[in-house]
Amino acid sequence: MSAAPVTSSKATITVTTTSTRLEIMLTELRLPTIKRLAGDLCAQSDTEGWPAHRLLEALMEHEINEREARRIDRHRSESCLSPGKRLSSFDFAAVPNVSKAQVMALTEGTEWIERGANVLVFGPPGVGKSHLVSALGHALIESGRRVLFTRCSDMVQRLQAARRDLRLPQELAKLDHFDLLILDDLSYVRRDQAETSVLFELISDRYERKSLAITANTPFSQWGEVFVEPAMTLAAIDRLVHHSTILEMNVESYRRRAAQAEHVPPGRKESSTK
Repeated sequence: MSAAPVTSSKATITVTTTSTRLEIMLTELRLPTIKRLAGDLCAQSDTEGWPAHRLLEALMEHEINEREARRIDRHRSESCLSPGKRLSSFDFAAVPNVSKAQVMALTEGTEWIERGANVLVFGPPGVGKSHLVSALGHALIESGRRVLFTRCSDMVQRLQAARRDLRLPQELAKLDHFDLLILDDLSYVRRDQAETSVLFELISDRYERKSLAITANTPFSQWGEVFVEPAMTLAAIDRLVHHSTILEMNVESYRRRAAQAEHVPPGRKESSTK
């Protein structure tokens, strides 16, 4: 009678030792998901009589899926995109001159990203330009791309500081990590030689290599107010337009419509885009 507990104790010790060794190895291999699920899946495998390859496939599938989810979370966090600005909340009906099918094609097919093509979005303030490019950015992150959203004026200041510190090439190289760089509100960049020259360098550096998405309140004909030299203006437009999708959102401001809606009689509804 006394032998049974000893045998049971030895078995317990063996299982515990093996489990500890496995945890150490999985930690060394940086496989946290397998480490977390191995016990349950191994027990299920023993109970249901899985072949060895099925157990391995199940463990690897969980690891790959969670690793992908963590990667997307990291890329979304670094992107500086507004969490709420997704395609699901964009009102295409309020911007009839923007093709939903065309926008969906940009989110679902990334061939344009691979060849460094651009997206240019024009329209007055408050029509949803930032929302649209942010939604595009979120969709690209879901498909495995890296995106950075920034106000154009902030990016210009960042590049100016890099130039002062004699590290502009290194700063441009850092931006190469992003498949899509979103520059919001180009029209608000001050007409200054130092500012527009670094902006032009950024556009030239990414030309036919990495994609840009730019929003602007003013058409090309008024970009002379941004770039001080006519030749620089033409060269910048030429590089941006060469491989680009242009979306024009020439509708009434959402914010203006929202303000007007506060005075609309009860029962009347107006569409809006955010």
